[in-house]
Amino acid sequence: MIIVILYDPGRLLKALIILFLISSCQVTNQNKNIPIDVLSETAADWEEGDYRNYGYERAELTQLHKFIVDSSNTTGMMVIIDGKMVLKYGDIEELSFLASCRKSVLSILYGKYVDNGIIDLNKSLKDLEIDDNMGLMEIEKTATIEHLLTARSGVYHPASNSGDNTADAPPRGSQVPGEYFLYNNWDFNAAGAVFEKITGRSIYNALRDDLAIPLGMQDFDMNTQKKTGNSDISRFLAYHMWLSTRDLARIGQLMLNKGRWNGKQLISESWISRISSTVTPRNKMNPDHLKEDDFGFGYMWWIWDGDNHLSEYEGSYTAKGALGQYLTIVPQHNMVVAHKTKEDYRRSTSWNSYKRILDMLVIFKGN
Repeated sequence: MIIVILYDPGRLLKALIILFLISSCQVTNQNKNIPIDVLSETAADWEEGDYRNYGYERAELTQLHKFIVDSSNTTGMMVIIDGKMVLKYGDIEELSFLASCRKSVLSILYGKYVDNGIIDLNKSLKDLEIDDNMGLMEIEKTATIEHLLTARSGVYHPASNSGDNTADAPPRGSQVPGEYFLYNNWDFNAAGAVFEKITGRSIYNALRDDLAIPLGMQDFDMNTQKKTGNSDISRFLAYHMWLSTRDLARIGQLMLNKGRWNGKQLISESWISRISSTVTPRNKMNPDHLKEDDFGFGYMWWIWDGDNHLSEYEGSYTAKGALGQYLTIVPQHNMVVAHKTKEDYRRSTSWNSYKRILDMLVIFKGN
C-alpha cells in the first residue's frame, strides 16, 4: 500500500514500495482497461495538485500515512481539493462494493426525474400500487416517495437484506408516515423499485447513462452491478453497486460542484442542495444512540449536525457503507474524500478510524 503526495510525476511509476512520492500538478491519462460502454471524451484522469499549496507539511502527511497503514485497513483513498487530486493511497482503480453508499447514489439519480416531472415525490405507495410479500397495512400505503428517500415511511415490513436498524423498529402501523425516522433498508430498496417502475429504466442503466458516462468514469463495468437479497422476505432487492475509488470521487466532486461537471449542469443545483440538507436533525434520530453521533439525515445522505465534531465540518455530508465505504464532502475546504475498503480482502475500516483520517486531513490543511 502507498500514500502518494502529488508533486513530481516522474517518480510516480516507481511507487512499488511503501513510500511517499512527489509530483507536479499536471494531467495524467491512464485510460487502460476502461469498459467500452463508458468510453468518452471526458474519461480523463484527475488533474494533480501540489500538496504544499494546500497547507500540508510532509511530517504531518507522514503521520497520516502511518495511521492509515497501521490502523485503518484502507485499500483505496483519494483526497480531492479544488477539483485536483492532492493525495491518494492504495489501489484507486480496482472495483469494490459500495454497500450502503449505493443509497446516496440513488438519491442523486432521482434528481433529473423529479425536476422534469416524471417522478412526483408526493405520490403514495397506494397511488403507485406498491405492496410486498407480507402485505402492507393501509396506513403504510399512505407513505410517499419522499418518505422512502428520507427514511421516514413508517413501513416496517422486513427488508430483503440486513444492515439497518429494523431491530429497533416500533410496531408496524404505529407510526404515521413522515413523522418518525428509522434507518430502514425496506425504505431504500423500495425507493429503488419505485425509481425503476416510474422511469421505466433500470437503476444500473441510469447509473451508466446519467453519471458514469458524463462524469467520465474510468473503471465502471455494467457486468459487476447486481441486485442481491432474499426475495422470499421482500420482493424489493438491494441494488448493490461496484465502483472504483477514483470513480466514487467523481460522484463526490459532482456533489461539491452542486451538480455541474465540465461546464454542464448534470443534476440541478436545487436538487443537490435538497438531498444534502437536514431532514431529520441529530436530536430526532432513532434509535436513541444515534442522537449521540455526528449526524442527522437528509435524502439518503448523512448530514453532519450538532456539536460533536470540528467546526470545519459544518455543511459537510457523507455517504456511509458497511466495512469501510465512505464518501465525504467538506465544502468549507472545497474537499472530497473517497475511501474504500474492499470486502474481498476480509478487511473493514470502522467509522472511528475513518473519522480519524478525516480529522487529520482537516486539521493539517492550512487555510
